[in-house]
Amino acid sequence: MKVVVIGGRGHIGSYLVPKLVKAGHQVLCVSRGISNPYKNDPAWNEVEQVVLDREKATSGEFEKRIAALSADIVVDLINFSVESTKSMVESLGSTNLSHYLFCSSIWAHGRATNLPMREDQPKYPLDEYGTQKLKSELYLHERFRQEGFPGTVIMPGQISGPGWSIINPVGNADYMIFDKIRRGEEIAIPNFGMETLHHVHADDVAQVFYNAIVHRKAALGESFHAVGDESITLFGYAQAMYRFFGKDEKIKFLPWNEWCDITKDKEHIEKTYLHIARSGQFSIEKAKSLIDYRPRHTLLETVEESVSYMVEHKWFERG
Repeated sequence: MKVVVIGGRGHIGSYLVPKLVKAGHQVLCVSRGISNPYKNDPAWNEVEQVVLDREKATSGEFEKRIAALSADIVVDLINFSVESTKSMVESLGSTNLSHYLFCSSIWAHGRATNLPMREDQPKYPLDEYGTQKLKSELYLHERFRQEGFPGTVIMPGQISGPGWSIINPVGNADYMIFDKIRRGEEIAIPNFGMETLHHVHADDVAQVFYNAIVHRKAALGESFHAVGDESITLFGYAQAMYRFFGKDEKIKFLPWNEWCDITKDKEHIEKTYLHIARSGQFSIEKAKSLIDYRPRHTLLETVEESVSYMVEHKWFERG
């Protein structure tokens, strides 16, 4: 089949695109520039690059140009607004499309209620990002029920892997926290350290997308979490990192306001708040039963691979 992957050289696409090529699909990778994927693979030599900038396109233009590619399958990894989703559905509705896969996020859930969280639970997003993802999810399911539009929604957790800053044990993307642990220094965790993160390897997220394509009939009209088997508390995560570097753990707990005072960086504070306010554990039973999802990476394997990359590529020296 002809598959268009929008944002195909990013975290997820770096793993998904080679899987599609090796399965025999004709793959077109759409991005605003030609950058190197995070994972090298000879399969990229068989991928057709299409340069399109979603942000610079006028209203509806980007989606019309995607429709003009006449794909059987469109994987949309960088759609952040319901208006873009509506425009995409309108544009693709007149083509012979068989499957549209939309990348949402567990952040569409917002605050946790019952645990583990299921895809169909009521959602309470905390910010505009999560709100737009939720609106797109609801719209796609409505279009499937009313018109049969072939949509599937995939909801990744904290996407991690070698080559980018993953979420650290205090809930933000400051990779120098790992360096403090590596040096055996003390780190401060907000509150009691019981809030949770749900890391997932980008390769496993790509597996959910790929399996949804393979099991198309079971995936149509559905939402699936793309996370690992387990979540981890900030405290447990910090402990694991001290063990990883062979250091005695030095962890202190501070009330939120005191932690903010010593952290100071507003971006890190906001990122931590948004992560720990959404603490939860997200069920993958639906993905296991309907599309045969089986995570290949444990949570700790995932973060250790990512941190090992930072050490090997001397990130801490340049930090």
